[in-house]
Amino acid sequence: MPKSRIRSPIFAMLFAFAFTGYVQRSSVGVAAERMMPELGLTQVEVGWLFTAFLFTYMVFQVPGALVGQWLGARRVLAAMGLVTVVASVLTTVAPWIAAAGVMFLMLLLARSLLGAAQAALFPIASGSIRQWFPVAAWASAQGLIVTGLWLGAATASPLVAWLMQTYGWQAALVITSVPSLLLVALWYWFARDFPEEHPAVSAVELGELRANPAYDSNAPLTAKRVWRVLADPQILRLTASYTIMNYVFYMVMFWSFLYLVQERHLGVLESGWLASLPFVVAGAASGVGGRISDRLRIRFGDRVGMRILPLVALPCAAVFLYLTVSAENPYWAVAALCLGFACVEVTEGSYWGATMRLAPSDTMAATGLLNTGGNLGGVVATPIIAALSAGHSWTVVFATGAMTSIAAAALWFTIDASRTGDLR
Repeated sequence: MPKSRIRSPIFAMLFAFAFTGYVQRSSVGVAAERMMPELGLTQVEVGWLFTAFLFTYMVFQVPGALVGQWLGARRVLAAMGLVTVVASVLTTVAPWIAAAGVMFLMLLLARSLLGAAQAALFPIASGSIRQWFPVAAWASAQGLIVTGLWLGAATASPLVAWLMQTYGWQAALVITSVPSLLLVALWYWFARDFPEEHPAVSAVELGELRANPAYDSNAPLTAKRVWRVLADPQILRLTASYTIMNYVFYMVMFWSFLYLVQERHLGVLESGWLASLPFVVAGAASGVGGRISDRLRIRFGDRVGMRILPLVALPCAAVFLYLTVSAENPYWAVAALCLGFACVEVTEGSYWGATMRLAPSDTMAATGLLNTGGNLGGVVATPIIAALSAGHSWTVVFATGAMTSIAAAALWFTIDASRTGDLR
């Protein structure tokens, strides 16, 4: 038996794409504390910058996934990584080349470009996982990819807060984009779209993939084939639940730092560190949750096994979100927020793994639809949270998150991932 598998470095790079991508997208959420007074932006305008990213990120999920399915993960992920660096640099230079309303439009453009560039990252990564990993480990790998994104988000809060205090917010955004260039070069040199294309893959590793559902790389990507995936009732139900659940995802992602500063009256550096804690806990929870999801699927089958974790964890999240705003001590509030967010993110492997099981030959397209729904939740929620937080109605913000967690759980009663075969 070989000591290592080529899928290990492939996964390490996918993990790194998730990590660096979330450092880039999270940075503005921290830098906003300095951008608002320096550039004369209001909190509502910052909310629109978040929304601009989310809108293009949502709109380009399925188109980007289809391009990835057509051209392959190797080329498309490399191109996406390069464009994210351009978008981050454009954000920093906008105040130097424009003023007032034009500057705000340039910032919107830069955030929109970043959203479009990163849109298909996770659907394409899902396609790579489908090809490189045994089916029994799909949810585990997906959960660990989410661990990567949350470690990136956790790193962004203290790192950008420190860089911002030391060098300014513009330098902070540029410095945090540099690692993406190195990653793109390594990925394009080493990665391949299919295991059999890689010269270092062993017969043993290929043999471990024989139990995976059959995949025909030469099958044409027709409009009929795509429509069957996007209109599948089970995939649509998963997408609806994921849409509702992601209210909490984006609430913590973009607003926890400002919540600690404005409502809990903590300092900037302290808030930067504390705002990173929910991300660390969520990262651990998503990795563990993917493994649990795979074990439950093996033990109880696709239909029942993949439902158990969301049906238990999401209602628990609602309880902890209520405790976040009801706790008098700010540190107890942070603890409750961490636990609530962990209960949400422990279900990531279940959502993505179930979607992959339902469309094994069109994983990129199917997970692109899933993530479109997830980000639709963010597009709808972000301006609402911006308006509520500007009026210091944080209790309503968290109460809404509790209700969406329960609603997302209820939809899992209608989801059945036990179907075998493809939609083509």
